[in-house]
Amino acid sequence: MFEKIFKLKENNTTIKTEILAGITTFMTMAYILAVNPSILSEAGMNREAVLIATALASFVGTALMAFLANYPFALAPGMGLNAYFAYSVCLGMGVSWQVALLAVFIEGIIFILLSLTNVREAIFNAIPATLKLAVSGGIGLFIALIGFLGAKIIIPSAATTLTYRDFSVNFHSETIGAILCLIGVLVMAVLLVKKVRGGILLGIVITWVLGIIAELVGLYVPNTELGMFSVIPESIISFDLAALGDTFGQVFTVFKDPSESFNGISAFNFIVVIFSFLFVDLFDTLGTLIGVSSKADMLDKDGKLPRIKGALLADAVATTAGAVIGTSTTTTYVESASGVTEGGRTGLTALTTGFLFLVAIIFSPLFLTIPTFATAPALIVVGFYMMGNIVKVDFNDMSEGVPAFLTIAAMPFAYSISEGISIGVISYTLINLITGKAKEKKISILMYVLTVLFILKYIFL
Repeated sequence: MFEKIFKLKENNTTIKTEILAGITTFMTMAYILAVNPSILSEAGMNREAVLIATALASFVGTALMAFLANYPFALAPGMGLNAYFAYSVCLGMGVSWQVALLAVFIEGIIFILLSLTNVREAIFNAIPATLKLAVSGGIGLFIALIGFLGAKIIIPSAATTLTYRDFSVNFHSETIGAILCLIGVLVMAVLLVKKVRGGILLGIVITWVLGIIAELVGLYVPNTELGMFSVIPESIISFDLAALGDTFGQVFTVFKDPSESFNGISAFNFIVVIFSFLFVDLFDTLGTLIGVSSKADMLDKDGKLPRIKGALLADAVATTAGAVIGTSTTTTYVESASGVTEGGRTGLTALTTGFLFLVAIIFSPLFLTIPTFATAPALIVVGFYMMGNIVKVDFNDMSEGVPAFLTIAAMPFAYSISEGISIGVISYTLINLITGKAKEKKISILMYVLTVLFILKYIFL
């Protein structure tokens, strides 16, 4: 059966190799089960519901990838996109998480339509490579900042806006948590240098265990007023999925009273939110597909990925389904490269990973006990990974380097991914237009349209 569905012999692989590769991929990206609920709960969503939704969306997306494209790529709610959802859209713009889910749902519908044509690839090609790289780097800094703030290593300051924490204050709660986070970053860095499989997930677990030990010996004292809770799990498994009702289908409740749901957000801003999700998801997915498939020698002689429409459709449908279930944008994960490295070549690898996400649901009580100071190191390390693309930007060419820098800097400083994208698009177009390089750079019509729209946004909104 597996041979008929996944064409194992044709891809020079075996069932054993594919299953082991799928397990490896799951180990390297399972951290999302701990991190995503932590981030989206900041937007007011139920942590347990988000965890179940995260696992279900990952299963749906990864299974679709297996059957629609027969590729060993796994999907899950994307890092950066979840941060944008919670911190920029919900907290920054004051939008309810239900309305934010609607934006994700609409994005998914648009992606489904684009994935059935060549438009998605055309859009990808229309945006300058410099901005694609800069967006990735900017999101990396933004995610890292969220990690530092979440672990209370960096704290708000009236004098300097942000500052490094005073380690003598709230020593047995916030300070111990901050110290454990720093230890967690160190542990993850060592594991990744040593190329240990699942280094991020293992780092989270080690930091969490250290937190449990600290609580048992009285070094760490839970303080609910400071948001520092007990890290000792009360249970390990649960078959109760009732919590999912808090998010499942909530995307459609905004239509019961639209005037109340959309209170405080203009139609233009809502469109900007949808576009921002589209923009980041578009480049994240295509970049990941191209990068991982290159590693697996899956590109054809022209450098194109066969069956890419199936892969893009899986991503788009998963995003739409994820919004209905109750999570932010679902996208293809670069961690899929770990399974490819282990020999994974077909959809059986993806299906194995998806099945493990499904099984993980029963361990929800365990994942929900993992403290923020244990997941924050993962954000910081993932931020490091995303910053890696910056080295490909030609900073010697000021017409490329300046817009890239502004994009990267604006995201953490403005605490908004969409603002970084806006400033990057405007600066790239205007700098090259004014200096007479627009024709040489072959700036697309889409870039001009986006530039005008973003400028109008700052003038009128």
